Amino acid sequence: MELGNIATAMVTPFGEDGKVDEGRLNALVNYLIQNGSDSIVVCGTTGEAPTLTDDEKEQVIRLAVEAAGKRIPIIAGTGSNSTAGTVSMTKRAETAGADGIMLVAPYYNRPDQRGMVAHFTQAAGSTKLPVMLYNVPGRTASRLEPATVAALSRIPNVRAVKEAGGDLGAMTRIIAGTDPGFLLYSGDDGLTLPVLAIGGHGVVSVASHVAGPEMQRMIRAYRNGDSGEAARLHAIISRLTEALFSRPSPAPVKHALKLAGMDTGPVRLPITSLDDEGAEIIGKAMGDFRSAAGA
Repeated sequence: MELGNIATAMVTPFGEDGKVDEGRLNALVNYLIQNGSDSIVVCGTTGEAPTLTDDEKEQVIRLAVEAAGKRIPIIAGTGSNSTAGTVSMTKRAETAGADGIMLVAPYYNRPDQRGMVAHFTQAAGSTKLPVMLYNVPGRTASRLEPATVAALSRIPNVRAVKEAGGDLGAMTRIIAGTDPGFLLYSGDDGLTLPVLAIGGHGVVSVASHVAGPEMQRMIRAYRNGDSGEAARLHAIISRLTEALFSRPSPAPVKHALKLAGMDTGPVRLPITSLDDEGAEIIGKAMGDFRSAAGA
């Protein structure tokens, strides 16, 4: 499951009528491919998956696959807190042409680790596609423990984990407990550089919507041994990332995209568009970022 350095967790473009906007989605996929994304994850939290119907999710996956045209992988978020629902959506994503699957840890019902293993084993067994696990305890109120990730990595098509728990120690244990072909991706933009330093492979990113080239420059600098330049870019990107999460996501990044000339439409309730103060924060952050990144 080689997603490159940066997998962008793509927003879902909507029209003013609130429906998935095919034209805007096609334009966004092409924009991301041209601006630093090595792969794209659709129907995740940033894609407002909690407000998408299963039919809309299948539509978004199919449209993204068609727009990408095999230039980069399209990974479909199909996980939920229902194992049967996860299996059903995973099968639909495979039929729609997805190149891989991302499965979030079950949320709200808070299974124990034994339940996690059973859930992910059944979901992974329902598809031939490679699977990325997704640990994000701040949203799910459940946590995939490193030993559980290691156990699940022995399933042949479970090939990666998006780790958004913010715990570098846990990530270190995952890397140590899995084979070299199992890839760990940071789920937090602000931890991209530290995660690379402990042996992580890359990032599933929100900031890459508007900072993809700069993030690629940071990763190249680190891998080429220029730690000073990598640290400089890390600091600049981190300040932008803080702004992009200053209000409920994805309202800030959708506003940032609009400022960058890529209008992806409104957000869906219960997320609301930015108020004047939020828009001012994003406008200033984007201006500061452009100025500093070009230095």
